[in-house]
Amino acid sequence: MSCNNIKVADTAGFCFGVKRAVDGVYNALNEGRGIATLGDIIHNRQVTDDLKARGVYPYAAPEDVPEDKIIVIRAHGVGKDVYDRIGDREYIDLTCPYVAKIHKIVRKYHERGYKIVIIGDSNHPEVIGINGWCDYHAEIIDSESTQIDIEPTDKPICVVAQTTIKKNKFVQIVQILKKTCKSTIEFDTICSATKNRQEEAAALAAQSDCMIVIGGRNSSNTKKLFEISKCVCPCTYHVETADEVPQIQYKKIGVTAGASTPARTIREVVKAMSENLKNEESFAELFETYEQKTLNNGDILEGQIVEVRKNEVIVDLGGFKYNGQLAADQITDDPSLEPSDVVKEGDTIRVYVVGVNDAEGKVVLSRKKLIAMESWNKIKAAYESGEIMEGEVTRTVRGGVLVSADGSQIFVPARQASDRYVSDLESLVGTTLKIKLIDIDEKKKRVVGSARVILEAERKAKEDAFWADAEVGKAYSGVVKSLTSFGAFVDLGGIDGLVHISELSWNKIKHPSEVCAVGDVMDVYIKNLDPEKKKISLGFKKIEDNPWVIVQNKISVGDVIKVKIVRMMPFGAFAEIIPSVDGLIHISQIADRRIGKPEDVLSIGQEVEAKVTDINWEAKKISLSIRALLQKEEKPEPVEEETPAEDDVQPESELVYSTDPEVNPDSEYAQEESEEEAPVEEAPAEEAPVEEAPVEE
Repeated sequence: MSCNNIKVADTAGFCFGVKRAVDGVYNALNEGRGIATLGDIIHNRQVTDDLKARGVYPYAAPEDVPEDKIIVIRAHGVGKDVYDRIGDREYIDLTCPYVAKIHKIVRKYHERGYKIVIIGDSNHPEVIGINGWCDYHAEIIDSESTQIDIEPTDKPICVVAQTTIKKNKFVQIVQILKKTCKSTIEFDTICSATKNRQEEAAALAAQSDCMIVIGGRNSSNTKKLFEISKCVCPCTYHVETADEVPQIQYKKIGVTAGASTPARTIREVVKAMSENLKNEESFAELFETYEQKTLNNGDILEGQIVEVRKNEVIVDLGGFKYNGQLAADQITDDPSLEPSDVVKEGDTIRVYVVGVNDAEGKVVLSRKKLIAMESWNKIKAAYESGEIMEGEVTRTVRGGVLVSADGSQIFVPARQASDRYVSDLESLVGTTLKIKLIDIDEKKKRVVGSARVILEAERKAKEDAFWADAEVGKAYSGVVKSLTSFGAFVDLGGIDGLVHISELSWNKIKHPSEVCAVGDVMDVYIKNLDPEKKKISLGFKKIEDNPWVIVQNKISVGDVIKVKIVRMMPFGAFAEIIPSVDGLIHISQIADRRIGKPEDVLSIGQEVEAKVTDINWEAKKISLSIRALLQKEEKPEPVEEETPAEDDVQPESELVYSTDPEVNPDSEYAQEESEEEAPVEEAPAEEAPVEEAPVEE
């Protein structure tokens, strides 16, 4: 290949997860341990061939791995059932931390009843492993699909992504899902290294006449890099090794590589291109150009790492007469990392020239200083534009927390860390915050951010959208946010509504926790609205679950049913027909003789057969009779008019026996009936002969 300029992408080669997996395998080999992998450790033929030569073979299932081998789980990860099948056998888990995070998300929301949707390649081992954390019930949407067809479901949906798919495809598919599905929560689980690699490939392709993409033919992320580069630069080639480098002429050539491509393969490809270089310039012209190149303090250069030592890195500065020296403490802020943990030979790196000593032939470089400068420029631009930034809370400090964003530490005061009071700031460490810069001191290089202003603005937008669309009867799927003694507050998507305790169940409950818990998903509907006070009353009970609706389909007047005695009153006994629906057996209908009180014949918990004699569905009254089943089939004799016990008793059809607290609370009913029966209990002496009258059979 003939060219005047070859540029290798900074992000080319092993990503963190792949490097961790490959290093883990070779470290185990160096310790003399016998190992076997579940599938190829990475999608790179050169690496897998080398491992096979060392006795490391891939197997499809843990049951296939010989007993004398330690099982190695590759960076792609596996499903929960695979861990169960491994059982007590020794294994080394090299699952990429980014993939393991997806496993936790899927497991959490699957257990909460969400339908899981994975955007990615259904045949890719990473997607298969993710699916294994929801019992393989996920719906998988190909990231390259032009038509999204998802099965209808009443469940809320949780969407995750394969770590190596294109960002724009993920965004497009999520937007379609949100329009077609009732409730959708999405997690952008595309690896940050993948995003950076794809963005850099597109930018490099735009500056090049030809692009070379290095990586395995079966590597998903390498294929994506090839597709992205091909869209920008039509002359794009996908090669696995230096032997496949095409013999063509271009002035500007860009080189990138997939996450599973070793550094040595990248070096071999670049070397093959360099050896084919046909430079038409004369030696004198080259020497003149070389002499004209000078270095100054403050220069920002791009060079290639030629050697990684324990305490420093040597950088080829591309045409200058000296190589640069990059000390370990100028590579990263993390003192626990060695240079080899951050960079590798063959990497292209941008550096800041700290000092030049021609006498000693020494050029001192700094990567940290360049990152700090670039980060501060981004901070200033974000402050001026009002851009929303995103960063991780690294630690707590006096009065607030520090957030790491774009290489800068941003102070977020405690009152600005959330739109609600946070009693324990330590709980925020490790979480990601969206912040807006509200103050900046360029002289001291200090910046203050706020998450609160963003959260309040988002909440206000959600509230406005909700009230513009809200109406009585509209249904929502919300998450229980908190419980009180009088009900449950449900988050409808930025605004809370109250489900009163009386709306949680048709049965009597003492506390909402008997029906729901914080975090539960509930299907509710708006029962009442007060836009001025911003109050929303929600309904939860369904008509079809009303016990009075259920019993209406089960019994009719004249039916003989089995009931259970649940309460005794002076005027009769209440019997449970179904839970929460009782009927009244009037004292005159308990036996075929006159009795003093219901307890003379019946007892609490006793099951008896009774005949349904009267029903008033509107008043929720059901009259029952045991006596009707005891009487013989003959014409009943007329009741003597002088019998005060029969005349003074209130007709059964006027009694209220509902146990529904909204219709007829027991305590009030009992009190009213006791007062009405009082005259019967204090009957005058002349009633005695009636009480002693023989019972007509």
